[in-house]
Amino acid sequence: MGDLFPHTARVLRLELLVQLVLAVVLGGAIGLERELKGKPAGLRTNILISIGATLFTVLSIRMAAERGDPGRVAAQILAGVGFIGAGTILHTRGAVTGLTSAATIWVVAAIGMALGTGAYVEAVGTTVLVVVVLTGLASLEKVVAARSSLTRLIIHARPGPDTLEGIEDLVTRTGLELERIEARQENVDLVVELDARGPKRLHDQLLIGLMHHPTVRSVSSGE
Repeated sequence: MGDLFPHTARVLRLELLVQLVLAVVLGGAIGLERELKGKPAGLRTNILISIGATLFTVLSIRMAAERGDPGRVAAQILAGVGFIGAGTILHTRGAVTGLTSAATIWVVAAIGMALGTGAYVEAVGTTVLVVVVLTGLASLEKVVAARSSLTRLIIHARPGPDTLEGIEDLVTRTGLELERIEARQENVDLVVELDARGPKRLHDQLLIGLMHHPTVRSVSSGE
């Protein structure tokens, strides 16, 4: 009996080490894909979230064995991850970006929690599915984009050194593909004509963003 408790402690520490190593591997697999695409929540962020969720889950289970409910700590993990995910979402002048990164952070936390509870098969399977969704659906998105609508806009804006660049940046941040953009001077206005292709909802976001742009006077359809 005297050797039982030290042996149990060694086993528990070894299992925790395996869980943390798996957290690094699985979180890193998803984070690498995000890093290669230049997203704000990249390799290190996803690894740290996976490790943190795993460790918090393990600690909550151990603390609950003596006094409490393990679900209380797990619930706080979700709240903390939600706060981090909100930091990756940008809402600027009608353009919303970072939703996929926020959703990825949420799923990585769930994978870490699964590792903390010993659900290794579920954690690995979820990681594979997430990587497939993030990388394998790119070709499908291109097919959808090819069938998406085209918007031709004529924009009257106040001339400035950054006016044209600001409009181009707004189109890019909205998620539309900028097929053509031309600018000319007419009286006191800079007239910008552009063609943008993408899903209808993104066209609506672009119009909202342009109407709130500080240099834009008016926006009309060129069709």
